[in-house]
Formats: sequence, structure tokens, C-alpha cells
Amino acid sequence: MKFEDLLLETGGFGRFQILILVMLCLPRINLPMHFLLHNFIAATPSHHCAIPHQEAFVNLTMEEVLLISIPRESDGTFSSCEMFSQPQFHLLLNSSLQSENKSIIQRCQHGWVYDHSQLISTISTQWDLVCEQRGLNQATATFFFIGVTMGAVVFGYLSDRFGRKTMLLLSLVCSLVFGMLSAASVSYSMLAITRALTGVAMSGVSLIVLPLAMEWVDIQHRTFTGILTSIFWSVGNMLLAMVAYLVREWHWLLVAVTGPCLLSIVCLWWVPESARWLIAKGKVKQAHRHLLRCARMNRRKDFALSPEALTRMATDKKPSGSYFYISLFKTPVLRKISLCSGVVWFGVSFSYYGMSMNLTGFGLNIYLSQFVFGVIEIPAKMIMYVLVNRVGRRQSQAWTLILAGLCIGANIAIPKPFTSLRSVVAIMGKGFSEAAFTTVFLYTSELYPTILRQNGMGYTSFVARLGGALAPLVFLLDEVWRSLPEVTYCSVAVCSGAVAFLLPETLNTCLPEGIEDIE
Repeated sequence: MKFEDLLLETGGFGRFQILILVMLCLPRINLPMHFLLHNFIAATPSHHCAIPHQEAFVNLTMEEVLLISIPRESDGTFSSCEMFSQPQFHLLLNSSLQSENKSIIQRCQHGWVYDHSQLISTISTQWDLVCEQRGLNQATATFFFIGVTMGAVVFGYLSDRFGRKTMLLLSLVCSLVFGMLSAASVSYSMLAITRALTGVAMSGVSLIVLPLAMEWVDIQHRTFTGILTSIFWSVGNMLLAMVAYLVREWHWLLVAVTGPCLLSIVCLWWVPESARWLIAKGKVKQAHRHLLRCARMNRRKDFALSPEALTRMATDKKPSGSYFYISLFKTPVLRKISLCSGVVWFGVSFSYYGMSMNLTGFGLNIYLSQFVFGVIEIPAKMIMYVLVNRVGRRQSQAWTLILAGLCIGANIAIPKPFTSLRSVVAIMGKGFSEAAFTTVFLYTSELYPTILRQNGMGYTSFVARLGGALAPLVFLLDEVWRSLPEVTYCSVAVCSGAVAFLLPETLNTCLPEGIEDIE
């Protein structure tokens, strides 16, 4: 007897499964509030060099003080990183007479003055992470995703070894602790370390929530479950925009997005361990207890299954030895799946975070951009709910990723003055990118067998977070060529989408239990 047959006997998809999904929605909502938090805590408001001895210019307006102290850029705006070594009073007579003498222009010598009308405090304004220090500002997102990358390896293995629920609880507790420590950071070094550790902990939440939900639902409702948990991510996207709009100080914003972890810990009390995992590990009594509870809640009073029958199933399915990440590459089919899915995950994450962290290039303020990007994800997920069941997982995965890349590439060719057209194309690209992310979570959880599922998810998540860690740093390539970041995102998305065609189709197939089911 397969586990899917057991689930059907306990009601298939009923009140028990709905309870699990409701309890797991909060940690899923909380994820993007940390993963995309960099957009707000590291936002850089408009700024210019601090002008010394400003009291000497009491007879001048602020605009005139800036005119004689700060050179203008080619677009007419005041420079953010340069100042005149001496006041240029002649500019008061004719502001168009910008000096060609570069020797009188120098880098900021006395710090910076920031526009606090939109952002009261960010890490950029607190530690002056602008101009020459701009790379450190972008690196805070990279530190977080490096932590997520490390966490994917750790929690992928541990959740297969010690159980889904136990490791989810551990990751939530650590997320709460390190998130609060981040909010209390008194130096950039402390923030970088605590954000990296928060990334490690949050990786466990990202990695475990979906497989734990998927392992309790039947074949017919797997797609629904995958799409629903993905919609929770989009809700978190929109909530982040609203919370960030209300809380403009970065310390308190970190507290606001970390606090829900405490409620998630409480909700986890009602979530059972995966019976599928318990049977695979030979823990029959616990699996039997959870299955009886499932049948009782789903009002299947006729359900009767002896522990002995589960023991026989466990004996048939129990792995002959321990499995590690190297097991993903030992057999031919599994090796091909692992290599191709790694490339796909890298492309999905790299292009998604490349678009999600480019809020200022959207033409709206950062709060509205974040909210719109969250809203557009929901219809994209609804469409994917139909497509993955009609055209299959493989075709959906490949084409959404390729189209996301083509939208990024199209915006390179569209002239800057066509802001409305560029915005529409950007929204379409974000929708395709999110559709690709939605599909890859569902698809990957169906590709790997139960005994290696969390190892497989851990490996692919590791590769994806490498993409997430590199994505914010690619923005720095605009100093080499203004369009180089977009060219990079486009190329990676299209190439990784093409690789998705090499993966097997999983539509309407049973979840594999052992490696032999894959081979």
C-alpha cells in the first residue's frame, strides 16, 4: 500500500489538511518580510555632501548655498558624492556656468546630509553607506543570502534526519532571537553578522514549510497546496510594503517583521510531524497516532489501520542506510535531476531578486512599487494553478523563466522616456518571475523521493540562495556599463529556462518514496 492510498482512506483533503495549511500560513507570510527587507532598511535617500561653515551664508537661501557648494550632474541634479573645494560665488550670477576645472571638485570631506522626508533612518544614513561605501550597503543583502545558503545545507540534512516539525520549530526560535539582535545592532559589523545568522534560521522556514504541507495532502490537491502556500508569500510582500510605510525607522522595522515569529511558534503546536517521514524512518507508533487524528478530524470513522500494517509498510520503505547530499548524484536519473534543477533554481532566484530589489527603477516610490510587485504575483499564481495542471510542470517552468528573461531584455531596448511602457513590461516580467518561483517549489518537491526530499530541497535551495546572494551585487556592474546588470539577469533567466526542458514531467504521478522509484 502506498502512502497516497492511506491519505485517501483518512479523507484525502479535509479539515485536518486545512488546519495544517492555516497554521503554516503565518511563517510563510513572514518569509518575504525578511527576504526583501533590504529594500527598506538599506534604502538610500537623496543626499549631498555636508557643507562646512554654512552659518557664513546666512544671507543665501538653501538652494543658493547648494549652488555654490555642490557641482551638478549631467542631468542637472546636485552631485551626491562631490563638492567644490571653495565656494563658487560666480554661479549665483549665472548657474549655467559650470566650471570645467576638475581640480576644484573633491569628494565629500565632512559627511553627508540626507533627505529624511520619506525615510527617518536606514543603515545607509546611520553609517554613511553611500558613494565609496555603496558596496557595503548592497553587501548587507548578500550577507543575509549567504546565511540562507548555509542554512539550506544545514536544515535540508537535519530535517531529513530529525524531522520536519522539530527543525521548523528550531528555525523559528533562532529567527526570533537573531532578528531581535539585528534590531539592536550598534555597528555595521554586528548587523552583518546577525543578518547572516537570521538568514541561516529563515532558510529552515523557507525549506520546510512547503514539503511539510505537501506530505500531508493527496495527489489531487498537491498543486492547490503549492499555489496556496505561494500566495501566502505574496501576501507577505504586500504586508511588508504597508509595515515599512508605517515604520520608517530601521531598528523598529526589524522588530516589526521579526515579532510574528513568536506567533508562528505558538501555531506550530497544532501542526503534526509528517507521517510520510515517520513511516520512512520506521517510527510507526507516532505515524499511526497522527493518521488516526487525521481520520477523526476528517470524519472518517470507518478508517481502521493496524500498527502492524504500518510496520510492514515501514519495513518495505525504510532506507537501507543513511543518505547525504552526495546521494543526490550517485544514480544516473537522480544525478541529471539534481544538476538540472540546480541550474533552474539559480536562474529563478537570481532573476527574481534582481527584479525585486530594483524598486527605485520602477518609476514609483518604493512603498508603492513593493505593493504593486506583491499584487501582480497573485494573478500570476492563479494562472499557474491552471497551467501546471494543463500543460504540465516542465513546460510551465521553462517558459515562465524564459519569458521573465525576455521582459528584462526588452526593457534594455525600450528608450528611457517611454516610462509607462517600461513599467508595464517590468510588471509583466515580475509576474513571469514569480510564476517561475511558484512552479519551481511545487516541481522540485515532486522530483525527489521522500527519503531524500529535504536533502534535495536543501541542495536546490543552496544553489538558489547563491543566486540571491549575487543578485544585489550585480547592480554594482552599472559602473562598467549602465545596462550590464539587466543583460546579466536576462541571459541567466533565458539559459536556465532552457535547461528546465531536460527535467522529467511529474504531473499526476505519485510522490516517489525511494531512489528506486526515481530510477
